[in-house]
Amino acid sequence: MIDELVSHPSFSEHQLRVTEPDLCDSSVKQYSGYLDIAEDKHLFFWFFESRNSPADAPLILWLNGGPGCSSSTGLLFELGPCNIANNGKSVTHNPYSWNSHANIIFLDQPVNVGFSYADDGTTVSSSPVAGKDVYAFLELFLNRFPKYSTQPFHLAAESYGGTYAPNIANTIYKANKELQLTPNANLKRINLASVILANGLTDAYTQMGSVADYACDGPYPVYDDPEGPQCYALRSKIPTCQRLIKSCYQFNSKFTCVPAVLYCNSQLFGPLMQTGRNPYDVRRKCDRAKDGDLCYKQMGWIETWMNEPKNKVALGVSPDKTFASCNMEVNQAFTMNGDGMHNSALLLPDLINDGIRLLVYAGNAGKHLLNFVGNERWVELLETKFNKEFSETKSVPWSTLDSGRIAGEVRSAGGGGFTAGNITYVNVHEAGHMVPFDQPEAALDLITRWITDVPLSLDKAIKEAAASIPPL
Repeated sequence: MIDELVSHPSFSEHQLRVTEPDLCDSSVKQYSGYLDIAEDKHLFFWFFESRNSPADAPLILWLNGGPGCSSSTGLLFELGPCNIANNGKSVTHNPYSWNSHANIIFLDQPVNVGFSYADDGTTVSSSPVAGKDVYAFLELFLNRFPKYSTQPFHLAAESYGGTYAPNIANTIYKANKELQLTPNANLKRINLASVILANGLTDAYTQMGSVADYACDGPYPVYDDPEGPQCYALRSKIPTCQRLIKSCYQFNSKFTCVPAVLYCNSQLFGPLMQTGRNPYDVRRKCDRAKDGDLCYKQMGWIETWMNEPKNKVALGVSPDKTFASCNMEVNQAFTMNGDGMHNSALLLPDLINDGIRLLVYAGNAGKHLLNFVGNERWVELLETKFNKEFSETKSVPWSTLDSGRIAGEVRSAGGGGFTAGNITYVNVHEAGHMVPFDQPEAALDLITRWITDVPLSLDKAIKEAAASIPPL
């Protein structure tokens, strides 16, 4: 293990502590450690090189949501090089890891999430502030490891990451523009190629408006009768929820946004929680006594493995730090700031119009409030130069290139059908909130085609036919 301290002249209060672990997937180069922000804020990260051609592979930053949930849960439960197993006593190889064709960073943010910590009660409770910290991390990381800075950078975030990521992307975009006007040899232009939002919360007004449609008329209805009393009651609460969110959008104040999040969560999410369904996958029941508070026993396994003393040492984590999959105090701090009720979608059009691509995907059995119906609706409303084309485009089947199995539907604008698109929405079939967990092959096919800019409408038959054409 190498322990190294890296500082940066443009971020005088920031330092990067780096170690080289040999966990999870010993076949690839790894780095882990902390971004120290001033003396009281420390962000934990874990990086894996690509299994294939790392020198030429793009870079992905993966963030889980919550707010307050560790990206190590995404690593060990969804899309990392290894999967948690055996009650947290071991991990197994993941053949569908997203580092198959990409270098990838898993970052615990904001402070007090996962192994990230603060010394003197310092907290972060808004996505704009979190975005600045993530930008500082990326500058430090890419200056320390410049070989990863030359390829395209993709920002991927799940769930509440639909709020985080637009703020982070906007910070990067503005910093890049400033560097164009005032070059700084100490700062790198981050090659932001795309933003990837997975079952995210991005435009609360539009998404909350879809809850009854999904719960009552969706492919996996929560209630038996779409015209019954439960669905009637759910629909009756939506106008008030949307009125409160509209007030938040208009005034962008904690005093207008907090009432929106409290009402919408209690009146729309509360009744659905009482059904006994898994809130992350409406096809499943949830027995919290057996499955844990988050309805997946693997979350407890992850805590067991991450808190193993020898694993902490390998990752450069102090033995006295305790890992939790999600920190509910951080969750409450963001909630009581009304952070998630701001319209983060407004941060995206300038980026998209300037060539930064957007991928939004959602499982069709996912979380009630962040369902696939609402995600498609807000993407359709995005006011970009691709709006008309996207609105007129119909969804087409998407099948994986390896197995040829139909994995969902894709709707895309930009690229003329020859690329993965400038704005692309994907409905992933038979998947809950954590798509890579439920459909690992499909998720890897999706991310690989996106980062290589290959159309998702391309199917296996066309691929094989093209491969059979002899060279001229």
